[in-house]
Amino acid sequence: MALTEFDYSNLKRRVEHYKQILDNTQRYRELWQTQMKTLIMDTLRQAADAAGLNCSVEDRFDVANLETIILSLGASHSGLGESVGDDLRRDLIKQNGALVYQQLFNGKILVAINYPFIEKYGQPQPPKQIAIYRPNELNPPHFVRHLEEFITEITNWEDFDDDQPATHQQIGFKINQENRAS
Repeated sequence: MALTEFDYSNLKRRVEHYKQILDNTQRYRELWQTQMKTLIMDTLRQAADAAGLNCSVEDRFDVANLETIILSLGASHSGLGESVGDDLRRDLIKQNGALVYQQLFNGKILVAINYPFIEKYGQPQPPKQIAIYRPNELNPPHFVRHLEEFITEITNWEDFDDDQPATHQQIGFKINQENRAS
């Protein structure tokens, strides 16, 4: 039985869609290089300055077409320290959180929040994915809203207590509580 043009029509549509997606990837990558990277960095810096937020904004480009822009609140002393000898104490460092814009393999942009964490005090909370965007879907008001959401999440992390329990917001393992329960 010979196949007709009609028999291939569904396959042809799928192949055309596939080619369109590949073309989109190239276009998105070009947009990242020519427009988005600068737009994201400039808007984040401007918004942070306007709000009085002490942070850094940097571009990380270890792998071509997988670049990342990070707005970081840096690192600081956590106020916690571990005893490492009779008269010695080692301060534990706190990473204060970051807002991340990462170019994905297909040229789309992943926006995520990296929560603060204190070294040696439990495991870092998994990043919160805000969304994945095509470059043409993002504009300066989006970046300001992302920054607002980031600050809200970081503030909630810093102000953690049991007034409003959240199942995902455990900051550390039950250090010192496990021994008491036994």
